[in-house]
Amino acid sequence: ERQHPYSPWARRATLMKAFAHYRQNDYDESIEALDQFISLHPGNKDAPYAYYLKAMCNYEQIRDVGRDQDFTNNAVQALNDVIRRFPQTEYARDARLKLDLTLDHLAGKELDIGRYYQRQGKHIAAINRYRTVINNYQTTGHTEEALYRLTEANLQIGLVEEARQAAAVLGHNYPGSVWYEDAYRLMRRNGLLEPGSKPTRSAREVRELEKREKKNADKGVKEAPRPVVEPPSDDPFGDSLDNPLSTPGQQPQ
Repeated sequence: ERQHPYSPWARRATLMKAFAHYRQNDYDESIEALDQFISLHPGNKDAPYAYYLKAMCNYEQIRDVGRDQDFTNNAVQALNDVIRRFPQTEYARDARLKLDLTLDHLAGKELDIGRYYQRQGKHIAAINRYRTVINNYQTTGHTEEALYRLTEANLQIGLVEEARQAAAVLGHNYPGSVWYEDAYRLMRRNGLLEPGSKPTRSAREVRELEKREKKNADKGVKEAPRPVVEPPSDDPFGDSLDNPLSTPGQQPQ
């Protein structure tokens, strides 16, 4: 490897060394060997594998949301490298699945920090964290709760219109969500709804969504995650103000 770094045997030796370190959970040594391979042989037929294995070294070091997320951010970057450079490979297909899980993990971290700030009475800091989830990780499973928490935090500091907008976005995008039901009860409890009023679009939209999902399931079609969009003017919370939390058609970061 040292004497003939560009020979086929040296290339194979570098990859085998990287894989051996990976199997022993010696991720730093594995990444070092993979970086060496990528720098010397960027156009080699095994380059997709090298990028993928590097991504896996970072992915398998992801910690729970209560810990530092440096490895998670490194995994996002490495997985994106695989997808961008080798989009038609089997490695890219697996990287896309793992990227979704990784982004969901980062969203969970932001939401966890936001809840902590809210419990401490630091509502502005909490609101900023919830906005990060909504704007940067809007196709993850944490967006619904982030919208509810945003509604709740805004009400706690008297920002009624901002709370109304967040609740309207939640109702428009997730009409059958338990978080929407909680937000609706919260708004009613604070006297921001007419007595006896109901989220009239909820049942209809839920039925349509269930029919569409069942039809797609029968055909083996899986819908892509929907970006969060602002509600139309007939939202159940009344006012049709511009929504500062999302942009129609905005794609996830």
